[in-house]
Amino acid sequence: MLYLCAMASQYNKRNKGTTSLGDAIKDLLNTYRIQGKYSQVEVLSSWDELMGKPIASRTNKLFFKNDVLFVELNSAALRHELKMNKSKILSKLQDKFGKTVVGEIVFI
Repeated sequence: MLYLCAMASQYNKRNKGTTSLGDAIKDLLNTYRIQGKYSQVEVLSSWDELMGKPIASRTNKLFFKNDVLFVELNSAALRHELKMNKSKILSKLQDKFGKTVVGEIVFI
């Protein structure tokens, strides 16, 4: 019985101080090891804001495979233009979200 009480007290450890909601969410994401996926979803949801309406309206599909962002476009001219400015776009994304979230961009 004493052993069970010791185990129960080990699992019932709580932070006795107050924690902000932001810190609690960060702890949750780190505990479940989903911080990277959450950051990738942030990139996908902010694509319209970062790139603007003209580019967002010509974007068919956005998805991640590991740390590579794939961008499917419906305009060959736009695809060529974005490939020419790939380093600027990549640095913009890395500045906002971190280098571990977006390692590379592929325009298809």
